[in-house]
Amino acid sequence: MPRGRRASDGLHSTTLLRGRLVEVLRAEAVRAGARIETGRRVDPADLDADLVVAADGIWSATRSALDPAAPQVRYAGLYSVSGVSEGVHLTPGTYHFVFGLRGAFLCVPAADGTVWWSAQVPAPEPPASEEVTRGLLAGLYGKEELPLSLIRAATRVDRPMPMHRLAEVPVWHDDRTVLIGDAAHPVGAGQGASMAIEDAVALARCVSTVPGVRAALTEYTRLRRPRVTRMTRAAATNRDSKTPGTMQRRVNDLLMPLAFRHVYARSTPWLYR
Repeated sequence: MPRGRRASDGLHSTTLLRGRLVEVLRAEAVRAGARIETGRRVDPADLDADLVVAADGIWSATRSALDPAAPQVRYAGLYSVSGVSEGVHLTPGTYHFVFGLRGAFLCVPAADGTVWWSAQVPAPEPPASEEVTRGLLAGLYGKEELPLSLIRAATRVDRPMPMHRLAEVPVWHDDRTVLIGDAAHPVGAGQGASMAIEDAVALARCVSTVPGVRAALTEYTRLRRPRVTRMTRAAATNRDSKTPGTMQRRVNDLLMPLAFRHVYARSTPWLYR
């Protein structure tokens, strides 16, 4: 579906489950000759390597190793619960977003006839997994017809995932170690995996074209920081809009149809250039 692309763009956007993406990337890495080891604790200082790429996620240990003064991860006041439902028909190629009384809800029909959805709930503290039940979700969205029907028809409900925020990370690399993906810049807004893949491509280009590892990492940072900074700011606005007060919610109801129809397509193409 378009998702902000201009009509002249011959490519298209795809919504997919993170687990499936990981499966494909892992298989391709093995096919290309990578050796994957799990269950090991790694200290970059002990590695005999020319380049250490730290893709160790939002809770990155390498971030603090590079800079003891690096910012700390904070809960963002919002958690999400995703699920899959059957028996609810939605038009293919559509993307639904509901600002409910007690949380935002988004859903998209998948090619197999199921519907993938995510309930995004404001809460002062993240809940424990056992606290979030289908009954709780149904209560939260009890006045919204589409979310409620999908929650009731769910064949799979995943554990709650707290959303987090992280201030801008000033240090991305040293002489041979570099942060990429959420380790350097957790963005959210459904773009975390996309930005990490872009990082990998940009890093590979820099390492292959710029003489010297440190110089390559410096160039990589110069190229990537402006783009991910813009994405992070857009994601923060996106996240904060999902925790509106009563008056702001009423304003959203009035403005959202106009915004998506007349502004959205012109405000997001930068992401795809």
